[in-house]
Amino acid sequence: MNAPVGICVLDAQNLAAEIVNDSFTELAGKSREAIIGNFYWDTFPEVRHSYEAAMAGVLAGGQPYRASESERTVIRNGKEQTIYISFVYNPLKDSTGKVKKVAVWVMDTTLQVLQRQKAEENEQFARSIFYNSPVAKLVYTGPEMVLREANEKMLEIFGRDASIIGRPIMEAVPELRQTHLFQAYHRVLSTGEIHTESAARIMFLKNGSPYYGYYDYTYKPLCDMKGEIYGVICTAIDVTEEVIARSRLQEAEQNMRIAVELAQLGTWSIDVASNGLTYSDRLIEWFGYDPAARDYNEVIPIIANEDRERVAEAVAWALDPQSGGLYDQTYTVIHRVTEKKRILHAQGKTVFDSLGSPLRMNGTAQDITIQTELQMELENQLQQRTEEIQAAMEELRAINEELEQTNLQLTHSNLELGQFAYIASHDLQEPLRKISTFLERLQSRIRENLDEKSQAYIDKINDAADRMGRLIRDLLAYSALPKDETAFVPVNLEDTAREALEDYDVLIERTGAAVTWDALPVIKGIPLQMSQLFFNLIGNALKFIRPDVQPKIHILGTAATVQEIQSMHLNERLSYHKIRFTDNGIGMKTEDTHKIFNIFQKLHSKSEFAGTGIGLAMCRKIVQNHHGEIDAGRSSDNGAVFDVYLPKDN
Repeated sequence: MNAPVGICVLDAQNLAAEIVNDSFTELAGKSREAIIGNFYWDTFPEVRHSYEAAMAGVLAGGQPYRASESERTVIRNGKEQTIYISFVYNPLKDSTGKVKKVAVWVMDTTLQVLQRQKAEENEQFARSIFYNSPVAKLVYTGPEMVLREANEKMLEIFGRDASIIGRPIMEAVPELRQTHLFQAYHRVLSTGEIHTESAARIMFLKNGSPYYGYYDYTYKPLCDMKGEIYGVICTAIDVTEEVIARSRLQEAEQNMRIAVELAQLGTWSIDVASNGLTYSDRLIEWFGYDPAARDYNEVIPIIANEDRERVAEAVAWALDPQSGGLYDQTYTVIHRVTEKKRILHAQGKTVFDSLGSPLRMNGTAQDITIQTELQMELENQLQQRTEEIQAAMEELRAINEELEQTNLQLTHSNLELGQFAYIASHDLQEPLRKISTFLERLQSRIRENLDEKSQAYIDKINDAADRMGRLIRDLLAYSALPKDETAFVPVNLEDTAREALEDYDVLIERTGAAVTWDALPVIKGIPLQMSQLFFNLIGNALKFIRPDVQPKIHILGTAATVQEIQSMHLNERLSYHKIRFTDNGIGMKTEDTHKIFNIFQKLHSKSEFAGTGIGLAMCRKIVQNHHGEIDAGRSSDNGAVFDVYLPKDN
């Protein structure tokens, strides 16, 4: 309702006015009662023939219609006036896109039109005074500081267009109210004195954002034919870039001073014409001497004897144009009073004139005494450490040679042990066969004369010979387990499990055992050894069953977790299958789970369960041949659990 723009909202169905603000009634020259609730074209019949079609197009097409500087005649205060308005028919739609209302926005542009007409009359005047000027210019008039003229450069500074011309500047550019420009203008009007300012900081709004610039400007009074001051002419120069550059230079100098202070640098300068040398306070403190612009050669005695000639030559060379003017030296100075030594790193740059003659050399110096001493200490420690490492490497080489020799001996020993185990187990079968043969012959000859006790002795001999035979065969099989990488081929463990069950079909039928498996993978392995592994583990479960309990054996294939791989000390860069064999047999105690994989290790007497104690040892050797591991740590008195870890084909 308080908007400076005239607003009238119409219902799209009947074009009856629903909302009208004061600005609209003023522009229309009609009362609110004459507009509200009435058909729009009945209220404004004088423009119906010109814009009724435009309104219909807005309602039908849903697109706004705009008209600029339309001339109209209105009655204000009982007088007929010609005004110019700009207006918009703007459709207001609901969520479905249907036009529900039409907002009529009206702005009085009479002043702008009249100003433009006046500007056209004075076009030659404006062009000669303003538009040919290389600097920004404007003219203010009257006590309201009305902007009468402004060239493009001035409008660019304002961030406005020519529409502000003819208006009080404080209304046209309201941000200027925060400045002293209005007061300066009236001071010129009242005193007639020229007002000048340099690098004045003024804020303008450009593209909706505040912009701070710096300007040199002058207010000069304008007088009419009677000599009375009616305004000012202003010239302005944008010096923002120069001010910012100067500020950055000052900031850079300040940052340089701070950096020099934080870096604990001393500064110095040599005036070539006088050979005068000046120091910063820090260098005066380090040297115990203030050169006070005396000849820089007088400072040479402060430098350690071994460095003097080198430093003097370096200074002389840096003053030679052929050197490029760079100076970079490290030397030791001795305090004149305390005789304390400091190691300084000095750097400098010579300034030459246009003819290539040196004018002065400016530079810095840094105390690097502690760094140098630390570096020397580190170098000494490094040398000492290097010698220790070399000695350790010599010792390691000797140990390595010894380990290689030991490894060679172990290899020979393993080969010999393997051959011994094979030969021993193979050769032991022959005398065992003779024992069995001659025992049968002896038994057949004296059968009729044997009493019950003698027959028991012979039975014990037969049992011992049978156990000895099984032991020799298992030992022979254990020692003969190969580990040939070239023999590895894809092995489907489900086929392996199925083949093992075929070997135990009679025993499974007799015990009523249920053997199942889930998701057994295909691995790279030795088929015969995988068959032996499954045969032994399934046979182990079928052997250690509970009386009067149906044996249940389940085999499950899953992926080993990272924690399981770590706990089994496997290669953490590889992925592994986990094949779990579980049963509901007699199981074992937790403390016995690590013993059972040792060769000849049995947890039960031969009277309870037959066996040689080699089967599980063979299982471990087979799994290790396949770069895996086997574990029974989850077993308990409720049944055995064997986890076999085999690497995937990574």
